[in-house]
Amino acid sequence: MTSDYVSNMYVELVKEIRKEVTIPLAVKIGPYFSSLPNVAKRLAEAGANALVFFNRFYQPDFDLDNLEVVPHINLSTSSTLLLRLRWVAILYGRIPIDFAITGGVHTAEDVVKSMMAGAKVAMMTSALLKFGIPHLSTVLKKLEQWLNEHEYDSIEIMQGSMSQKSVNEPAAFERANYMHALTRYTAGS
Repeated sequence: MTSDYVSNMYVELVKEIRKEVTIPLAVKIGPYFSSLPNVAKRLAEAGANALVFFNRFYQPDFDLDNLEVVPHINLSTSSTLLLRLRWVAILYGRIPIDFAITGGVHTAEDVVKSMMAGAKVAMMTSALLKFGIPHLSTVLKKLEQWLNEHEYDSIEIMQGSMSQKSVNEPAAFERANYMHALTRYTAGS
């Protein structure tokens, strides 16, 4: 299938679902579209109310001793969050739709980063699988503490404050920033 065919399938599916339901419609997408901003815009135009960044696809592993393909699931880590932050921060304020982040949200700081990028929702499945449901209380307590320490009355006030359109250096989200990041790299960091 061509990339156009795949993206058109998503858009047509959203249009068909929108015809049948009036409830809010969130579409979970993967990061592998040829033009993610274009697809996001088209999904919003087709009737999606929110986009969820990103679906994690099943990736089997190889058992080299038995020469078999075996199921393998890695739970996310906070480092998984970075790709999601980048895309939400780039698209925030440019497409009239809500954003949710799934994958890489484990701590109160991860929630803050997600909101500052522009998300309205931060999903924590891997963290809850690792640490149990009581982890939510810990995250909520630390989130409230962070908000108080940084004098935020609400999450809404910070939403999108670190998006590409809001920061002093919007190029930090672009590929051109790669060389700058490399020149700042030090071994062990």
